[in-house]
Amino acid sequence: MNIGQAAKASGVSQRMIRHYEAIGLIPKATRRDSGYRDYDEREVHMLRFIGRARDLGFPISEIGQLVALWQDGDRASGEVKALALARAAEMERKEHELRAMRKSLEDLARRCAGGDRPDCPILDDLAIGVEHVSLRCAKEKG
Repeated sequence: MNIGQAAKASGVSQRMIRHYEAIGLIPKATRRDSGYRDYDEREVHMLRFIGRARDLGFPISEIGQLVALWQDGDRASGEVKALALARAAEMERKEHELRAMRKSLEDLARRCAGGDRPDCPILDDLAIGVEHVSLRCAKEKG
């Protein structure tokens, strides 16, 4: 099947298929006499695997490891489990960060009158953050 058909069958966009080939995540597709890429069911299955791994939040580097483990019939499932648990822990860390950011924004929005007056605790807070970064950069340079 051509790249459009492979994209439809796998749920991975044509652009991402080309990208995965370019970075070596998947082998380069064979080419027809016309120059078009040609994919078989095995390659589409690999694209589905990669798409599912992306859906679960794995970065490309870890997906490469997962593909290698998936293709290795002598693999230890403990390696796969370790990758999954590490990814889950990273997601939990990010989840905590997102919750903290949301709470900060909600707090700032509560303190903002939101009327026609120019004073705004949201902008004040953002400006304070910029001042802290500027001071830190100045200290690092000096």
